[in-house]
Formats: sequence, C-alpha cells, structure tokens
Amino acid sequence: MDDEGAKAAFVRDAIAILQVPDHRKREADWYKSCRAHPITGEETELVYATIYVEDRASTELTFGPTEGLERQVIQRVVEVAIACDPKERIVEVCAKGGKDVRDEYATVFAKHFAPEAPPPIEAPRRDVLLEVLRKQPDFLIEPADGIDRVEVSSLNLFATGGGSARFDRPGEGETIHHFLARQFGSVSPLKGRGWTIAGATLRIYMTATEGKRARSLTVTLRAPNYTTIPNKTDIDRQFVMRLLERWKLVAPPPEDVEVIAAE
Repeated sequence: MDDEGAKAAFVRDAIAILQVPDHRKREADWYKSCRAHPITGEETELVYATIYVEDRASTELTFGPTEGLERQVIQRVVEVAIACDPKERIVEVCAKGGKDVRDEYATVFAKHFAPEAPPPIEAPRRDVLLEVLRKQPDFLIEPADGIDRVEVSSLNLFATGGGSARFDRPGEGETIHHFLARQFGSVSPLKGRGWTIAGATLRIYMTATEGKRARSLTVTLRAPNYTTIPNKTDIDRQFVMRLLERWKLVAPPPEDVEVIAAE
C-alpha cells in the first residue's frame, strides 16, 4: 500500500473508468486513519484514497448583488472514495454508477495492490446477532446439510466499564456455555449485566461422504457486521450464509431499493 507506482497506476485506471476528457482537472488524496470498533473501541488502521475529477459545469438561479435573479455557473467535482483494510484484505468503494462500476474499481484496486490474489468478491455487510449466543444455541440441522455437528469454539466478551475476556471451548464433552455455568454460576458473563458479546467462532463439522473426507468449516463473527465468510469458496459462502440466516445469527438482508441515477 506504500508503493507510489501502484498508487499512480491505480489512480490512472480509476479515472479511466469515469471516461472523462483528458483536459479535466484531477487530484488524488491518500491518507491513513483509524476506525474504532463501536463496542470494544479497538482501532484498525485503514488506508483511504479519494479521487477528485472535474465534472461538467452546471448553472443555477441565484439572487445576485442587485437582489435580482442571476444565473450562476457551478463547477462540479466527481468523487471516488476507497477505504482499504490491508490486514483483513477488505476494500470498500463509494462511487456513483451502481454495482457494476464499483466492481470495476475493486478489480482495478486488486490488480495494482494484490496482483497475485484471487479476484475480489462482493460481500454485502450484514449485522451479526451475537446475543443469540447468550444461551446454548439449538443449531437446527437438516439432513440435506450433510453436517455432523456444530459447536461454538470461542466467545469474545467486552465489559461496559472496560476490559475484555475470551473463552475457548475447554475440550471434548463440554461446551463453552456449560463451562461458564460450571465455573461462574449466576455471575457468568453470559448472565451478568454489563457484558456484551463482541465476537464468536463457530466450527461446523461436515459428515464424510463417499469419495470425500470429513472436514470442518470455521466461521468467525465480530460485531457489528464482520464475518470470515468472504475468505471461503463461493459454494461454502452461500452454504454458511444460509446456515447463519437459519440460526438467526445474521440480520435479514436490506430490502432492495430502486435508485434512479441523476443525469
């Protein structure tokens, strides 16, 4: 992300997506900033890029010095904003033009900053509903799923007054929920006031089938809307998302809204 040559090449290709004449003014602003987690306050350093390109001028009616109506020329600017979390390999794009155009920016970004990586895939943000895990969840499994069992392998909790705690599944024969109840009883952080579940890791054990060995899928969820689903294959992404929806661990997808772009 500090390669000046990659930055210049990305800006050049990003401006080409806008299809503006060469004489239009343009400028790119690169900077780093920290984004604080809304629950834990943990900071993540992100790399930001904002590209400004001179757009076509327009005119508007306004009251001039003589209090009469005058037509004023407004020089508009088109903005394209990119935010990248290099550690998690996540790129966020804010630009006019709809999904196809945003996909172009993401592809160009990956081409210059992660040329050896697989093509980027879209991962719409869905809020995770971790409060479901305050009690031992009843993971509904259907025969067609091919799942042997599901377990909560870790829980991350955050105290309102500050501080955090992580609990891992102690071993075979006991779940995290049973362990916390046995160790802490009525003062378990899952029951006590002031504790928020900030993250969890699920392990999904698949049943061995003819010609395929048994395997497991590990999914990490972190409030408010982070999952490791994008790191999986397309088939596994769809499969895991269906399971999380069934188990009420992710919020429903936002309703589609028809947007008409302004000319």
